[in-house]
Parts: sequence; structure tokens; C-alpha cells
Amino acid sequence: MSTLSTAELTAIYTDLHAHPELAFAEHRTAGLVAQRLRTAGFEVHEGIGTTGVVGVLANGDGPTVLLRADMDGLPVAERTGLPYASTDTATTSDGHETGTMHACGHDVHVTCLLGAAAELAARRAEWSGTLQVLFQPAEEVGAGARAMVADGLYARIGTPDVVLGQHVMPFPVGVANLTPGTAMATADSLRITLHGTGGHGSSPEATVDPVLMAAATIQRLQGIVAREVGAGEQAVVTVGSVRAGTQANIIPDRAELGVNVRTFDEGVRERVLAAVHRIVDAEAAASGAPHPPEYEQVATFNLTVNDPQASERTRAVLARVLDDHRATIEAAGGRPAVVALAPMPGSEDVGDLASAADAPLVYWNLGGCDPALFGAFDPARTTGLGGLPDGVAPNHSPSFAPVPEPTLDLGVDLLVAAATEWLG
Repeated sequence: MSTLSTAELTAIYTDLHAHPELAFAEHRTAGLVAQRLRTAGFEVHEGIGTTGVVGVLANGDGPTVLLRADMDGLPVAERTGLPYASTDTATTSDGHETGTMHACGHDVHVTCLLGAAAELAARRAEWSGTLQVLFQPAEEVGAGARAMVADGLYARIGTPDVVLGQHVMPFPVGVANLTPGTAMATADSLRITLHGTGGHGSSPEATVDPVLMAAATIQRLQGIVAREVGAGEQAVVTVGSVRAGTQANIIPDRAELGVNVRTFDEGVRERVLAAVHRIVDAEAAASGAPHPPEYEQVATFNLTVNDPQASERTRAVLARVLDDHRATIEAAGGRPAVVALAPMPGSEDVGDLASAADAPLVYWNLGGCDPALFGAFDPARTTGLGGLPDGVAPNHSPSFAPVPEPTLDLGVDLLVAAATEWLG
């Protein structure tokens, strides 16, 4: 049980959930974090990489252990119907007004790490070394970890010997996933602008229609994975946004595509990105575009790779914690299990923190959904977020809604136990 009570953890979580902030704009969240860390006795460093916060607790000789949580929400209008649902709005970096939501569970991550920080501070007689609790901005755009490192993170706080973290997922409560080696994919997000010649909808022959150009491009891009990626290789190409025009009878002069590419191999990554450029350029030429397409790299994520030896050491600790919570998990309808799923096509930038420190990374997934919705959970049949049962929404969905209890208590105790294992 955390030093922060279940009611206190839930209050923090629901407050954070109701007030999500987009990448590099997590000012309210960062302020709340800094205040609580000071209260717990940490030396607090604020404003690292714009809005990053780190609490440091030196407690004698021993290893330095970094625990990480990400803070940013998503430009998603929430549709969970929860009493604490977000109704906040914000303007995105490219000028679009949007609803905001913690649709990826970063509110869970921040709450659990605050709970773990308070618990570890209260139990400092049981461990020695230096604890670093890092609250990172802008994970969703793949830039927050790099921004903190570039802003002198480790010169300010010292270099950790290991980097630990967790991410809530739409798995049953009581299930943790820790994949040794490659755990998550690379990701490249592109903003592609297609240029046309605008005009009246009644006279398309006098225009170059960028909407038709975009439609043809979207259709053709799906052929990359279907026809250019081998059966033994893996890649995902997604067109996640299309923006063009303002009115039905006006042909606009440009269309904008948001394209996302995910791979597990650098050779495949280069090949797929080259194919995206080839297809977009060719469709523009075929349409008679007055200008070539423009490309902007919006986000880049490297592979997330868990250190195999460090993962095995931590796996035993996670299993012990879940077994200690067996009664609670079973009362919720679940069963404790630590699984090792195949690498997921989702992406993370936590690895940038470990790489910059030349430290091993251990990053696991925390189940946060009602076990009753799953029936028998078979990890052997689970890849990525596909095949979720009815009523279970994936991360980034406007309906994503982890159950606070017992997810928060479990998340706190997993972080505490993993940190204590490494601190000694």
C-alpha cells in the first residue's frame, strides 16, 4: 500500500485526467509535480527541456536509479463519459483548435510515479543510493526526452545506472508485460503538403485538385506494406490526418497529409520512407501539381530496446509484487501474470534517456482494464493492440479509460519494488 492512500492517488489521477496538456505545454502538471516532490523531501529541478521536472533524493552510497513518467496529453476530444472527463481545449503547434485528453494514460504514469516517490522517500531507511524521479514532457511527439538531455539533464542531476519505467495498456488489471530486447518500434511522422491550383467547384477543369491528389496518394501509400515489404519483415504505414479546403464548392490550392511509418529494422525503415517520397512525388507529378510536395519531419522515435539481463532481474521483482497483490487482483476478476509479448508496433522515447546515460533500460506495460471484459487473456494471441474485446478501447482512442483501482496501487508498488531492487 502506498504512503499516499488509494483515495489520494485517485484524487491526483482524476485531477490530471480532467486537465490534460499538450506536448511542451505541461505547465500545470509540472507545477503540481514539483510541489508534491518538494513536500516529499526531494531536491527539485524544474524547466528542463521546457517543462520537464526531476526530483533527486540522495540517500548515501549506492547506485543511481532513474524512474520516468511522461506527462503530455493528446489532441483528442474525450468520449468516455466519465464524471472526470476532460472538456479542455488547446491549439496545436500547427494552429488547429482541438479537444485534449489523456488518451494514452500519462495521467496514470504521473500519478503512479508521484505515489512511488512518496513511498520511497518515506522508506529511505530501507535503501541506499540516489533516486531520480523524472517527469518528462512531449513523449507523444518523440521530442521530450531528447529536449531534456540537450538541456543538460545529466549535468544537472547526475547520470543514472539504470532507467526504469512503465506504461499503462489495455490489458487486464494484474497483467504486466516485459519484453526483453527490442520491445517497441521506430516511428517517423511526416507532414506532407500537396500543392494544387484552387478554383470554383463548378469548373474543376480550370484547377489542379489537391483533394483528388491526396485521395490517390492515400490509396497508393497502402500498397507499400502490401507489395514492398516482405512477409518476414514488419512495417505499418498510416495516414492519420487529412486537411484540405473550407467549403464544398471551393477546390482548395493545397492538401495536407499526416503520415506515420513504423518499423523494427533500419533497412526496412529507409526503404519504406523512400517509397513514401517516391509515391507522393509521382502522384503530384501525375496530377500536374504546380509545385512539388513539401515534407516536414514532425516526430521521430528510435527503437525501444530493453536490456535483456536487467529485464530478467526486474521481471522477478514484478512477479513478486503481483503475487503479493493476488487477492486484490482476483477480487477484481483477474489473475497475476508477468508476460513477454512480441515487440509492439507502438513507439516510445524513454530509450533516449537510457542511451544518453549509457545505462540499461527496463520498460514494462501495466494492465489497466477491467478483467471481466477480457474473459481468458491469452498473451500468446496478443500482438500490439489488435483483437481487443468489445468494451476495451486502445491507447489514443477517445474512449480509452483505465480503471483507477487497483491499477494505481499496483503501478505504485511495481515502481517501488523495481527501484528498491536496483538501489539495494
